[in-house]
Formats: sequence, C-alpha cells, structure tokens
Amino acid sequence: MADLAEENATPVWRARLNEAGDRFKAFPNNKKILFLTAIAALFAVIVGAVALNRTPSYKVLFSNLADRDGGQVTAALQQMNIPYQLTDGGVISVPSDKVYDVRLKLAAQGLPKASGVGFELMDNQKFGISQFAEQVNYQRSIEGELARTIESVSSVQSARVHIATPKQSVFVRDQQAPTASVMLQLYPGRLLDGGQVAGILHLVSSSVPNLPVKNVTIVDQDGNLLSKQMGPDENSGLDQRQLGFVRQIEDGYVKRIEDILEPIFGHGNARAQVTANVDFSETEQTSETYRPNSSPNPSATRSQQISEKLANGAAQPSGVPGALSNQPPSAASAPITLPPAAAPGTANLSGQSVSPSGTLQRDITTNYEVDKTIQHTKVPTGVVKRLSAAVVVNYRRMPDKSGEMKPTPLTPQEVQQINNLVKEAMGYNAPRGDTLNVVNAAFADNAQPVTMQDRVVDYVSDNGTNLVKYGLLAIAVLYLLFGVVRPIMRDLVKPASAAGGGMEGAAGAAAGGRLLGVAGEEGEMGAAGAGAGSGSVPGSSDDPREVQRRQYSSNLEAVRELVKSDPRMAAQIIKEWITADE
Repeated sequence: MADLAEENATPVWRARLNEAGDRFKAFPNNKKILFLTAIAALFAVIVGAVALNRTPSYKVLFSNLADRDGGQVTAALQQMNIPYQLTDGGVISVPSDKVYDVRLKLAAQGLPKASGVGFELMDNQKFGISQFAEQVNYQRSIEGELARTIESVSSVQSARVHIATPKQSVFVRDQQAPTASVMLQLYPGRLLDGGQVAGILHLVSSSVPNLPVKNVTIVDQDGNLLSKQMGPDENSGLDQRQLGFVRQIEDGYVKRIEDILEPIFGHGNARAQVTANVDFSETEQTSETYRPNSSPNPSATRSQQISEKLANGAAQPSGVPGALSNQPPSAASAPITLPPAAAPGTANLSGQSVSPSGTLQRDITTNYEVDKTIQHTKVPTGVVKRLSAAVVVNYRRMPDKSGEMKPTPLTPQEVQQINNLVKEAMGYNAPRGDTLNVVNAAFADNAQPVTMQDRVVDYVSDNGTNLVKYGLLAIAVLYLLFGVVRPIMRDLVKPASAAGGGMEGAAGAAAGGRLLGVAGEEGEMGAAGAGAGSGSVPGSSDDPREVQRRQYSSNLEAVRELVKSDPRMAAQIIKEWITADE
C-alpha cells in the first residue's frame, strides 16, 4: 500500500519522463545515434538560419572609384575597423546601418579626393612667379572647379573643361568674347535631357566673365554634340525652352480642369487635353502723338514777348547812318491787326506819357506749350493667344431597378454645368478665340482584375532567391522533425497500455502473427505466448479455447495496427529476431 501511495504521489510528467528515459535506454545503439544526430542537425539548421538573418546587409558606399582612390578608402576603413566588401568596378560596400556615418568620417578626411585640380592650385604659389604663369594657374583652377561641379550631376561620370580666353584689347572693335568646350563622360545607359544640357551651358557661361551661352560647346564621350539640343528647332523656330514652356502651360490647364472634375466624378472618370497657341514674338513700339490746339485759356503759356514803339508828330530819322537811311521810304502797307491805340495823355509800359499828337505801336508774341504724348510699348513674350480644350467625362454608375450598378449617361443640364465649370477653370475668353468641347461617353474598361495568382507570381519573381533559400531550410527542418525526431519521440512518450506490455509483449504479438502465417501449430504457440504476455480475462466462464481464439484475433489486429502505424519499429523487431535466430 505504501508503494502504491508513493506511486500515486509521483507527478505524471515525471513518470512519463522516467518511462521515456527507460525506453530510450532500451533502444539499440544505431537508433540512439540516429536520434542524437537528427537533434544536432536540427539545432544546427536553426542556428544557421538565425545567423544568416542576422548577417548585416551591405550597401554601396562608393562606386566607380579609381584604383588610387579605392586604395585610400579601404585603408581608412581598415583603420576604423569597419567591415567592407570590394567588388568589380571599384564598388565598395559597407553595412547598411553605417553607410552615412562612414561617408561623413571619410569626408572629414578628404576622401575620396576629387579628380583634377581646383583653387587649391593657388595655395602654393612660388615666390617670383610671372604674371603669365599666374594667369595660367588661375585658368586651370577655373577649369578644374567647373569640372568638379559638372561631375556632381548624377548622369556624368567625369568631365573636362577647356576655356579659351583671348587677349584683351583697348579697342572695342577688336575685343573678342571667350569660348569654352566641355567633354562629358556619361555613365553607361544614361543620357542628359535638354534641361540638364541647358543647366551645364549656363553654369559654364556664368562662371567665366563675358562668356555668352552660344560660345559654349558640350560633347559626350561618343562625340555627340549635346549643345545643339538648345538651338532653335529647324521646323518650328522654337527652342527647347519655349516648347517646354508651352507644355507647362498646357499641363497647368489640364490639371485645373481635372482637379475640379475628379471630386465630382471620381478619380479617372474625367480626362482633359488642352492645346495652347503661345506667341513668342518680341515687339517694341514707340509712338509720338500731338493733340489739336486748344483754346488759350486752358493752354499753358511757354513764353510771351511784348514790343512797344512811340512816335510823336513827324517821323524822326532813325537807322544806321549811311546811304540806306537816306533813301526814300517804301510804299506804305496797312497792318492786318492794329494794336489798340493809347488814349492821349496816357502812359506807356515804360511809364512815359503819350502826347496827344503821338502814336503808340505795341507787338505781343505769345508761345503756348504743344500737347504731345510719347508712348513706348514692349509686348512681353509667351503670351497665350488662343486655347483649345477637349474634356471627356465617363458615364455615372447608377443602380437600376434590380439594384445592379450600371453606367448611366449624364443629363443635358449636368453637361452644361460641366461646360460652365471648365470655362471658369481654364479662363475661357471668347473674343480671344478660345474653344471648348465637353463630351459624355462611356470609358472602355480595359483594366484586368488582379488575381491572387498574379500576385503570387509577382511575389515569387521579386523574391525568388529568398524563397529558394528559406524553402530548402524549411524542407530540411520538416524532414528532421517528422521523418526522424517525431517517430522516435512517439516511441518515447507512448503510454504503456498502447505498447502492449513493453517490447516483449509487442515482440510476442508480432511473433504470434508471423508464426500463425507459417503453420498452425506455431501459430497456436505464438497465440499462447501472446496470451501469456497479455493475460486472460479472469472470472470468465467461456471455453478456454474460445478465449484463446478471441485473444489471438485481438493480438493479431494489434500487430497489424502496429505495423501500419510504425513500420520502423516492426522492421526493427523483425531484424532483432533474425539476429537472435542466427
């Protein structure tokens, strides 16, 4: 009773653990080695997968470095104890989490050094250097700095700049503008668009005094003249900047129209195209206009001259002495406008009194300002002369009587509302000749639904290498778990009742089944042995032979189930029998 109480007090998990330990000890040596090897392999695969995932990913630090620059960079990385990878093409890679930190540290050391020479050439000037040598060094510095700046463009691998500066002359007619030539080495598969070429042209032109843009020539490594892209188009007479300005205006109007229609009809249900006629002609006009003479009162007096002449009685001799003054007077002529006669006894402008017998002659000359207008007009370039817009709106999806969503055309009132909205958005001007056409039509549904198969194919194509790697690891882990470890663990943790009285009971049952198939007598002996191993039912009043027969059938069925569920153990038992018989 004490043993039974102690057995009941033992935890179930400890009893199972002790039972599993006893069964493992009962395993043959080859099975023990197989189990331990599988456990070790499984542990190694898990540790390898974790270590592989923890391996830092490398990111490009510098690429296309010269051998000299690459050697200096790698030496600096070794001094900083930073791991790196060096591949073909001068590509240096470091762990992705250290890329920017390493770049800053190398930049503080001046690595990688820039190609060519710049203004640092002027730092080590020799004493007594001639003016010509100093001018040459200055020109080399300008060329080197320009080359470095151009190399900062993403598509340019290297650049060389040549500047030709003519000798200055004191005569204006003999002065010549400098010229420049730029040789670009582009990265493989990359090109420069018109905007980038224009940027390089203006960069070089702005860096050299009195250098016009037209005197800058840009050539790539294949000898293609890139600066020709900025010349006027032979067919339209427009250069690339003007064509880009036209496209910018058209895209701006398209965006305005679509932005006002998409909130109403949804994204993708409204399309617009605008054609702009832009005038790039330059016109200057100067006009000088004179207005008709106005009345004297509102007119501005510019100058006024008054002349008075007094005569008393006979005419007094006057004039220059000589023959001319002695000649008789010419025929008298009456004046067109007589000045007002002064009253006798009055005074003139000078304050002298006029005698009754004298006459006073007064001449007044008044000059008025001329009403003149001078107007200088300069018409700006890039003026929009005419706009043509075309707008297409998709059918609205409305539910029918059955509740199904079907495309439904818009009503004429809605189309007119859209027409008014677009006119306001684009700044419609009828006197200017603008035109607008709004059409309501059903869009073709060409969008194919994205199926799960397409998503799987896209994911596999993008992550094929990683899937193969992790797939092989998963196959190895599953094989070790379910092919090696699971059968052995099932034998270790199988309850005693399912084991049929231990290895001996299972062996007796299997032996009874095998002997039964060979001969009847041996089958009965096997059944007897099986019955002895499993025991008979106590208190039964049936015939002992019937009991043996039922027990034999039960043992035979148990052996079959054992063979089906665990063929490895059955094979191992048969192997042990053969070894024992030998």
